[in-house]
Amino acid sequence: MLDRRAGLTGLLLALASAAAFGTSGVFASSLLASGWSAAAAVTVRVGVAAAVLTVPALLQLRGRWSLLRANAGSVLAFGLLAVAGCQLAYFLAIGRLSVGVALLLEYSGVVLVVLWTWLRHGQLPSPTTAAGVVVAVVGLVLVLDVVGGARIDLLGVFWGLLAAVGLAVYFVVSSRTDGALPPLVSAWAGLGIGAVVLAAAAVVGVVPWRTTAVDVDLAGARVSWLVPVLGLSVVAAAFAYATGVAAIRRLGSRTSSFVGLTEVLFAVLFAWFALAEQPGPVQLVGGAVVLAGIVLVRAGEQRAVPVEPLPEPAPLAQA
Repeated sequence: MLDRRAGLTGLLLALASAAAFGTSGVFASSLLASGWSAAAAVTVRVGVAAAVLTVPALLQLRGRWSLLRANAGSVLAFGLLAVAGCQLAYFLAIGRLSVGVALLLEYSGVVLVVLWTWLRHGQLPSPTTAAGVVVAVVGLVLVLDVVGGARIDLLGVFWGLLAAVGLAVYFVVSSRTDGALPPLVSAWAGLGIGAVVLAAAAVVGVVPWRTTAVDVDLAGARVSWLVPVLGLSVVAAAFAYATGVAAIRRLGSRTSSFVGLTEVLFAVLFAWFALAEQPGPVQLVGGAVVLAGIVLVRAGEQRAVPVEPLPEPAPLAQA
């Protein structure tokens, strides 16, 4: 009963995290339209999110600083690869690829998670899980409309695959439970390191930096530029990462990575409601296919969980 309750809680947290991540497109589009560069928007997003989580993270760490030192390697991997590396690689990828292709390459990180758990831990995916992987990827191709308007470049593909590695690291590192940091502290530390690396990349000119302080259009209303910045930082970063890490701890890296694909579906829905970007029939079908793939992966993972054998009854003489 406890495992089932933990699984349901993890699934709800994963969906909440995916929905929060999915709002980033709506908030970011208003900033980009007003003159912000994508790198500036993401760097500010990550930096403000780390600042927002600082007080609650320090309160959770009070008296347990040794726990932070013990998890230094995981924190560095999270911040350098899952946050900064994934974001930087994606920016460099969309400079050479169409957005749909870049996103597809980044989200292929869920396949890397399956391969990692197989090669590192010997967790061979069941036929149901394997079928779910294929179905989910096909649905993602339809949702992102990769075929129409695809633009391919070898260096862009390299950056896209590097972003996939960063995404896989996010799920694999966050799934660690033995002696791990609390989810909120993990998110805070990783975001803090990621913000420093992204800011350094902007300073040396690896990515362009442009910001403005003018009012922006958001969901049909004229608002201060602070509104989308806070939305990106508090909702699409601080809340999204903290709930995401908590979900991964409960569901495991493999299942949570595929539930994370719903971020794309939420992004399409939010763009539809807030920006009037109505999805086409192919995207709607693709969304249904993605959900079917996630259901298959979840079913395959549940069947793969080993069942503890019941203890043999004691002999009558012993009783």
